[in-house]
Amino acid sequence: MALELFRKKVLSKDLKVGVIGLGYVGLPLAMAFAKNGYSVTGIDLDERKVAALNRGRSYILDVPSADVAAMTARRRFRATGDYKALSGADAIIICVPTPLSKTKEPDISFVIDATRRISQILRRGQLVVLESTTYPGTTEEVMLPILERSKGLRVERDFFLAFSPERVDPGNKVYDTVSIPKVVGGAGRRSTTAVKLLYGSVIRTIVPVSSARAAEMVKLLENTFRSVNIGLINEIALLSHRLGINIWEVIEAAKTKPFGFMAFYPGPGLGGHCLPIDPLYLSWKSRLHGYEARMIELAASINEAMPAHVVERVTHLLNERKIPMKGASVLVLGVAYKRDIDDPRQSPAIEVIAHLRRAGADVCYADPHLKTLDVDAARFTARRPVPALLKKQDCAVIVTDHTAFDYASIVKYSKLVLDTRNVLRRYRGRPNVRFL
Repeated sequence: MALELFRKKVLSKDLKVGVIGLGYVGLPLAMAFAKNGYSVTGIDLDERKVAALNRGRSYILDVPSADVAAMTARRRFRATGDYKALSGADAIIICVPTPLSKTKEPDISFVIDATRRISQILRRGQLVVLESTTYPGTTEEVMLPILERSKGLRVERDFFLAFSPERVDPGNKVYDTVSIPKVVGGAGRRSTTAVKLLYGSVIRTIVPVSSARAAEMVKLLENTFRSVNIGLINEIALLSHRLGINIWEVIEAAKTKPFGFMAFYPGPGLGGHCLPIDPLYLSWKSRLHGYEARMIELAASINEAMPAHVVERVTHLLNERKIPMKGASVLVLGVAYKRDIDDPRQSPAIEVIAHLRRAGADVCYADPHLKTLDVDAARFTARRPVPALLKKQDCAVIVTDHTAFDYASIVKYSKLVLDTRNVLRRYRGRPNVRFL
C-alpha cells in the first residue's frame, strides 16, 4: 500500500523531496529535482549557504545562480537549517561529508547525526536515501537500527531505505547529475523499487543492484580502481625520471594499443573528497574482517608521497642554480584539486605549499577560481601571475593546470617552471621548463 502511494506521488510529481547537505553533491541534485517539477527543501547547517540560496545565489560553479533564482522564485526550492522542514517530505536524501578521522578511520558522524534527526520526523511511506560515500554495511548496519528504533516503524513495511552512490564530477562539461547513470540499491525489494521510481523520474539511466551493500561497494570500487592505477603510474613516473625517460611520451604510445590498456596520468598527488579518502574506507572495512588490503594501502602511500616529491624536485632544481630553498621565492600555480573548478578539498597543492614553507621557502599562489586558501592555520590570498610577479620568483610550480592561465607568458617570464601536469609539453626542451 505504501509503495503504491509512493508510486502515484512520483508519477504525479506531487512528491516532496528533502536534500540534506547542499554542497557539490546535494545542491546539483536538489536543482535536478526542482527543475523536474518537484517541491524541494534543502537542509544545510551553514547559515551563509542557506541565505545565499534563498537569495537566488549559487556558490558552486556547476550550478548557475540563474537556476537557483528561478527555482526559488517558482517556490520549487527553498533552503533552511531546520530539520523540521522535512516533516512533510516523502523522500529524504542525505548528501553530507564523510571524511577520515586523524587516525584515517571512517568518520560517519555527519551521517549518524542526519539519520537521528530524520528518525524524529520519520513517518509511514517515506523513502530515505544515503548518497554519502561510506563503507559497505553503513546503510543497513548503522542507519537502519536508528530509524527503526525511534517510532517502531519497520523498513519495507512502513518506510523505505536505500543507498545510491554520488558520481559528481565537478567541472565536467559532458556529464552532469541527470546524464550520469545512477546506481541504486535498497534494504529490500520494495526499497529498491521506491528508489528506482524516485531517481528514474529525473535521471536518464538507473542501474539497480541487489542490495544497499552492493551499491556501497560500487562507489568504493570505482574510486579504488582509479586510486590504485594512479598510484601505479605515479610509481612508474618516479622510476622513469630516474631512468631519463619521458613518462608522458610512454603513456601516449601505450594508448595506441586498442585493447588491454587504459591511460592514467601522474601528478602532484590526489585531491577532492573521493580519491584520497574512499579507498581507505574499504581498507578499514577489510581489516575488520581480518583481511589486509595491501594494494589499496600501497597505492595510497605512493599517492600521498607525491606532494613531497614535488618539493624534492623544486629543491633539486634550485640547487642546480645554486639557490637554497630557504628564502627562495616559489609561486604555486593552481590550488584547486583539479582543472577549472573552485574546490580545494584535499588538494595536493595544500601539501605542496605546506612542505615548501617548512623548508623555508617564501610561497605565494595564483588561482583564478580561489581567492583565498588556508594552509597550516595561515591564510593566503591569490596573486595574479603577471610578468612582474613571475620575474620575481625563483621557481613557479604548476600544480593545477587551469585553462585560464597564460602558459606562454608563464614560460616567457619565469626563471624556472616545474610542470607537474605536462601542460607545457610544447615547451619541452626549454632550459627553464622542467617536468615532474
